[in-house]
Amino acid sequence: MKKKIGLLPRLIIAIILGIAIGLVAPRGIISAAATFNGIFGNFLGFAIPLIIVGFVALGIGDLGLGAGRLLAITTGIAYGSTIFSGSLSYFTSVAVFPKFLEVGSLITDSLDAEAGLVPAFFEVAMPPVFDVMTALLIAFTLGLGMASIKGDALKKVMGEFQNIIELVISKIIIPLLPFHIFGIFANMTYAGQVFTILSVFAKVFFVILLLHMVVLLIQFTIAGTISGVNPLRAIKNMVPAYLTAIGTQSSAATIPVTLEQTKLNGVRDDIADFVIPLCATIHLSGSTITLVGSSLAVMMLNGMEVSFAMYFPFIMMLGITMVAAPGVPGGAVMAALGLLETMLGFPQAMLSLMIALYIAQDSFGTACNITGDAAIAMVVNRISKEEKAA
Repeated sequence: MKKKIGLLPRLIIAIILGIAIGLVAPRGIISAAATFNGIFGNFLGFAIPLIIVGFVALGIGDLGLGAGRLLAITTGIAYGSTIFSGSLSYFTSVAVFPKFLEVGSLITDSLDAEAGLVPAFFEVAMPPVFDVMTALLIAFTLGLGMASIKGDALKKVMGEFQNIIELVISKIIIPLLPFHIFGIFANMTYAGQVFTILSVFAKVFFVILLLHMVVLLIQFTIAGTISGVNPLRAIKNMVPAYLTAIGTQSSAATIPVTLEQTKLNGVRDDIADFVIPLCATIHLSGSTITLVGSSLAVMMLNGMEVSFAMYFPFIMMLGITMVAAPGVPGGAVMAALGLLETMLGFPQAMLSLMIALYIAQDSFGTACNITGDAAIAMVVNRISKEEKAA
């Protein structure tokens, strides 16, 4: 049986080939790749609002089922953890990145002639059905409506719509993504920009991975203090789940291991069985760290203005739009593309670069997400004990 090559190896191969071709290929070949990139980018723009409606609406609707005090507490802790992680990523990135990153040294907008990027032969317009903000409003309205009414007809329809969108992602966007990344890196190599990106983002990824570790230490220190469990021992118990998430790149696929290891930290079976599956879809601290850090680096390289007043609303919206992100590699960044475009002003070329940068470390963000879920379960377990005692 032939072994299937994973997405990350395919992206690495695409980047290497893109650099190699960009060094030697004539302008016509690069322009052909830019043409494909333009078509793919426009299709991505068309799909983004549909992705938001397909996944955010059903995710919010699912949260309303069996709503109760414990659900509210768990959701609040998970959302607070995500917001804290994104804010920490912002302040750390703003303090550290300028030390090794030259502001304005890269222009990834392919419409900027001064960037030296080769234009496409032609463009195919694919206007979206509605814009991103309209998609968010529709998703919130439908999601809250499904959580409030007793009928499940709309929920079934949205479930099937989500399945269709998931197929679009898994059968069209993800398979074509390596070709898209190939074209981007070939064009940037031709323009003499690629080595700036590679050298900078190796350092950016190192900072992001350190932030993952710091956030996990903070989460388990708080959880251990509240629940009376040694934080280091609790983290050690979660190592199998962390490694499983790195291998699967999926919080959902890691749930069985996460459940088993969480119970070793003294969490009751019923609490673990409730909190871990829920947090697998709503707690995204690692993904938020990565999205904030990577997007800040891209903006700084492009000489764009950044401020916490701009980023805090973006971080708050990330915690909502990534709820129930599709169970495919890079699902969180797919759900976040609309926010990057509307709230931070990312053009298509920068969105494509963000996809590549995020997926390159997606497994580590997922591992941070699910490991932190166990810390939340420890806190909820303690709160539940106190309520029973009272």
